[in-house]
Amino acid sequence: MKTKAEKAAQLEEIRKVFADSKSIVLVNFNGLSVAEDTELRRKVREAETEYTVYKNTLIAIVAKEAGLDLDASLSQNTALCSSAKDAVAACKVISEFAKKHDKLVIKAGVVEGKVVSVEEIKALAALPPKEVLVAKMLGSLNAPISGLVRTLHGTIAKVVYALDAVRAEKEKQSA
Repeated sequence: MKTKAEKAAQLEEIRKVFADSKSIVLVNFNGLSVAEDTELRRKVREAETEYTVYKNTLIAIVAKEAGLDLDASLSQNTALCSSAKDAVAACKVISEFAKKHDKLVIKAGVVEGKVVSVEEIKALAALPPKEVLVAKMLGSLNAPISGLVRTLHGTIAKVVYALDAVRAEKEKQSA
C-alpha cells in the first residue's frame, strides 16, 4: 500500500499528464500477456507517446479537478497513453494495437481538454499524418496557380510563334 506522500507524488504526475498532453487514451489492459504488453510499450515509445498505469481513484481525482467526467470509464485496470506533441499519436498507436489484440480495450479519451468516445478516438486514428494533410492542402492550393502558369505560357508561346511567322514572311518578301 502506498503512503500518502507516494500518492500525492503520483497525483502530481497525473496532473502533469493531463495538463501537458494534447491527447490521452484510457485503456483496459486486463488479459494482455507480458510479451503483448512489452510490444505495446515498444510501439508507444516509437510513437513518442507515454504509457503508464495508474489507480482509478487517482485518475478520478485529477479528472474531476480538470472538469472532466471519466467516472464511467474508470473500472478494472486503467492505463493512460498520452501524447504532448501530437493529438493523434496516442489515438493512432492504441487503436492500431487494439485491432490486433482484442484484450486491449479502449475505454475513452481526452483530446484537447475534451472527453471523447471510443468511436471518436478510432476516427482520429484513421486520419492521415499531419504532413500528408498539409501536402494535400498545398497541392490543392498549387493546382490553380500551375494551371494559370500553363495557360499564360501557352499564350506567350502562341505570340512567339506568330512573331516568328511574321519574321519569316518578311524575310521571304525581302528576299
